[in-house]
Amino acid sequence: MWTFNLKGRVALVTGGNSGIGLGMARGLARAGATLAIAGRNLEKNAAAARELEALGAQVLTLSADVRQEADCKALVQATLERFGRLDVLINNAGTNIRKPPQDYTLEEWKTVMDTNLTSAFLCSKAAYAAMVAAGGGKIINTGSMTSIFGASFAMPYSASKGGIVQLSKALATAWAKDNIQVNAILPGWIDTDLTRQARKEVAGLHERILARTPAARWGDPADFEGIAVFLSSPASNFITGTALTVDGGYSAQA
Repeated sequence: MWTFNLKGRVALVTGGNSGIGLGMARGLARAGATLAIAGRNLEKNAAAARELEALGAQVLTLSADVRQEADCKALVQATLERFGRLDVLINNAGTNIRKPPQDYTLEEWKTVMDTNLTSAFLCSKAAYAAMVAAGGGKIINTGSMTSIFGASFAMPYSASKGGIVQLSKALATAWAKDNIQVNAILPGWIDTDLTRQARKEVAGLHERILARTPAARWGDPADFEGIAVFLSSPASNFITGTALTVDGGYSAQA
């Protein structure tokens, strides 16, 4: 369908070399998009590029510290120099440190907040002028179930992901006049490297998640292909400032 066709569109995906980010990038590649993938692990970048190119996409891999404003500007500039435009930004870079709230150091708090939340602001700000020049754009920010629920073992993560929802709403209202739609996705418990580590660190987590999730399974990065295409395409032109759960019904059940 033409409304989901991304041919001629250029997307920049931070944290796009694995997990949910790569899942979204796969969806965009299948829909015809050209991709710039930002990740700090060069081996993962190369593997992701090979996979996405096999799907027919042109791919640029980039390495950056998205906590730094200069690096975020450089990501956008490199994308423009290679492909000439930027239509879609997916802010997916993220990290977590799990421990009781009283045990966090200020440096750990800043690491999580800057990686998860500040980076989304910096990359969005860097992309703004390019999207205006293109006549509009789409920004997708990756939140979390902890945008809704607190997690005793992930206080700064919860705070950063709650902030993602409010950042998305604020940008959506500010940039609607520029034909830029900004939305958040709220993944539930997805089978990624990050959550595999969580299952090692939090006793009983696997069993609790399965018991709470009506779909009776952990999510898969492939579950994000469709939502990424939808929010990047003309199909979502009148949808902005939303936070869409992708959680197998986790948040719908008491």
